[in-house]
Amino acid sequence: MHKASEDRYENMPYRRCGRSGLLLPAISLGLWHNFGHVDLYDNFKQILFRAFDRGITHFDLANNYGPPPGSAEENFGKILREHMNHYRDEMIISTKAGYHMWPGPYGEWGSRKYLIASLDQSLKRMGLDYVDIFYSHRPDPNTPLEETMMALDHVVRQGKALYAGISSYSPDQTREAARILRELGTPCLIHQPRYSMFDRWVEDGLLDQIEKDGIGSIVFSPLAQGLLTNKYIKGIPENSRAAKSHGFLQKEQITDKAIDKVKALNQMAERRGQSLAQMAIAWLLKDERVSSVLIGASSVAQLDQNIDSVNNLHFEIFELKEIEEILKS
Repeated sequence: MHKASEDRYENMPYRRCGRSGLLLPAISLGLWHNFGHVDLYDNFKQILFRAFDRGITHFDLANNYGPPPGSAEENFGKILREHMNHYRDEMIISTKAGYHMWPGPYGEWGSRKYLIASLDQSLKRMGLDYVDIFYSHRPDPNTPLEETMMALDHVVRQGKALYAGISSYSPDQTREAARILRELGTPCLIHQPRYSMFDRWVEDGLLDQIEKDGIGSIVFSPLAQGLLTNKYIKGIPENSRAAKSHGFLQKEQITDKAIDKVKALNQMAERRGQSLAQMAIAWLLKDERVSSVLIGASSVAQLDQNIDSVNNLHFEIFELKEIEEILKS
């Protein structure tokens, strides 16, 4: 059994999630990458231990995380069962359904059939009676929104999830989803959108909408898949994400213009006594509507570096102006 650090709550800030009673750590750990059966078990076990020791209480999963799909939940469940189960009540564990998981017409999107079956499978893989947050992972253009939201309401009423969330919904879809859930009596707790210095679509209405509806947010891809680090300043390393033919960061995105911005931001981060990654995470947390920033980690050292973002969250007005000038250049 893992014995957690006794001072684990002393240095991590916690933020209220919208107008709910739930507090989330400023930094949460996502298991999107590095926790599948293709990865090193002892490595990600140590990452989980260290994250919890440093005050990360929220662990974010989805049915399809791996690879193979489902394996991140299986591995997390094994570590929880063998080493950390006595801390379950100190943890926020979330999972999602929306992307392809099994063959046939009931294995993806947003039908009641798929969402409820997927959550049952996720609970089995993790060995849990309930998750804290269950998300609709993406909007379904062909299923009535009422059906998807009724499924979320249903699993909360069943006790299989404590809270309902949505991910990657537009401002209009978010407003309507929140209205339906509110009328059903299960308020929407949280929205999980993609957000970074290089990807600011949430500023075009979504952050205003969640604030109006009292919904919290947890943002993913805060480092633009690694572009907002010093990794690509001198070219594309062989083992980096951009060097792979698959994945979300492609070589075409590593343009001279993007690298010029990264270099300027990196110089500014150095003046602040931070790495570029740390400044990019802190920049997201400057907005109180961002309840938590979701990070990934491939090593304990990388995890520690990203968590250290909370050591300097303050920006002077002139710094924010300089960042805007760099990003618009």
